[in-house]
Amino acid sequence: MKNRPTHNLIDVAMGRERADLCISNVQIADVFNGEFFTSSVLVKDGLIAGFAPDGSPEALITVDAEGSYLLPGFIDSHVHIESSHCSPTAFSDAVVPHGTTTVIADPHEICNVSGLAGLDYMIASSENASLEVFFMVPSCVPATDFEHAGAVLNSEKIEHAIGHERVLGLGEMMNFPGVLNGDEEVLRKLAIAQREGKLVDGHAPGLLGQALDAYSAAGIISDHESETPDELKERIRRGMYVMLRQGSACQNLSALMKGVTKDNMRFCLFCTDDKQPHSILEEGHINYNARLAIAAGLAPIDAVRIASLNAATCYGLHDRGAIAPGRRADFFLTRDLFELSAERVFIAGVEVARDRRILEPSIPVEPKGVGSSVQFKPLGEKQFELPLKSSRVRVIDIIPGGVVTAQGEAEVTLRNGSWVHDPTQDILLLSVIERHHATGYMGKALIRGYGMSHGAIATTIAHDSHNIIVIGDTAEDMHTAVASLKTIGGGITMVKNGKVLASLAHPIAGLMSDSPVSTVHEQLSRMHEIAHTELTVSQAIDPFMTLSFMALPVIPTYKLTDMGLFDVTSFSFVPLEL
Repeated sequence: MKNRPTHNLIDVAMGRERADLCISNVQIADVFNGEFFTSSVLVKDGLIAGFAPDGSPEALITVDAEGSYLLPGFIDSHVHIESSHCSPTAFSDAVVPHGTTTVIADPHEICNVSGLAGLDYMIASSENASLEVFFMVPSCVPATDFEHAGAVLNSEKIEHAIGHERVLGLGEMMNFPGVLNGDEEVLRKLAIAQREGKLVDGHAPGLLGQALDAYSAAGIISDHESETPDELKERIRRGMYVMLRQGSACQNLSALMKGVTKDNMRFCLFCTDDKQPHSILEEGHINYNARLAIAAGLAPIDAVRIASLNAATCYGLHDRGAIAPGRRADFFLTRDLFELSAERVFIAGVEVARDRRILEPSIPVEPKGVGSSVQFKPLGEKQFELPLKSSRVRVIDIIPGGVVTAQGEAEVTLRNGSWVHDPTQDILLLSVIERHHATGYMGKALIRGYGMSHGAIATTIAHDSHNIIVIGDTAEDMHTAVASLKTIGGGITMVKNGKVLASLAHPIAGLMSDSPVSTVHEQLSRMHEIAHTELTVSQAIDPFMTLSFMALPVIPTYKLTDMGLFDVTSFSFVPLEL
């Protein structure tokens, strides 16, 4: 955003001066005309000067692409960096080698724990990373009034933060009931964004008809919660951008591709939302979204458009998103338009990654004001029991492949007036414990579909307020798991027969490790294996990410907060007993 045309750039374009970099013998993606053409690309001062004709002065550095394809750097239109378990610098080192050169990050995870100090840390930490990171100020901290978060970002605080040059607008407006009902505080937040000339991202699962009209009329430009082709078309009909999401837990891209056409694809974007290290390192990043879209029948050049130009246009980043004169020299080379493996990645004309490896790791920034914050009142094993008046109960039913749950019912076993685990039923106890201010709030519910037969898993990653969430079959193991989280200062821990099997510390707000991505990946991979083998967690779900979303009271249907079982469809608490 800071680059501006110079006399030198014009002189290079006119052939009067040598370029800093020339990519020769290359097939260039023309995202404007929708085709590829063969030429050379000249770069000066981090910007594209033009396409080199024969006889141009020799560049300082010339890269012979040997007939490879040159694609504009890919853009993730909506991501929570915190969900990678990595700091912004480590995240940068993970995604850049896959051809992602820009992301639009919503730091509402860390802001729910640390407030604006979390945003400050994310901005500072990403300042010197290879990846270009822009931010949206979180609009809903906390996500609802039905849980306790570590901080509150009201309209006054949002007004204070939204003017930063790397802040593009207001983050996903999850409080769509507040929008539809004209809540004054919600409207003030929207007005601040409008007054500052900033954008507003959406989050409106299942919203249609007049409600969607009102939501769109409020100035909300996008949505990443569409699950069906009809939802995609309805949003595009109202001029909204639809994000084709492919993350570790939410994977909507393939279903949505059935609604993408030549006429509406300019309103489609790619995003990951939440993606863990093993998914990034093994699958890829936005290039994986594009690869899936191509496999679903989309032309490669159109997948490239969605991954670059569309996102740049949506967010007003007109200095990138295409290989054209005057734009940033953010691009990558690939030999295969179907695999889209990034062989050499350039950001602002500098090669930063080669053969899926970062060339110079980013330098981490010391986290300030974003400690792990694991504070709760002393808990005994007795508090992890579930007294019930009736054996007929409501159950959170996990639906694999996403974070939407179903409203389940079950007949469970009681002993001395409390629930006990029945090995013949795939039903476990779930608890959410407030961990920011030691208020003593503790919600309990039953959940089905996790698959664990014996043991407990606990984590301080519990969207969006990030209290402690723990799942298990016995009070002993659940108590041990939560105590372990306190010892390591937040993160993830796994217990069986009263013993800790494995843990991963997250000293940054209880959300992120301070280790390199390779270390985090290695530890998480081992923990995934333990979860699926020793604890028998269902192979159909991600054991940690699925668990972390069971506390999110803005995604249907049943979810659990530290205040109790919540029905998102009625936006109210419901009793466990039927």
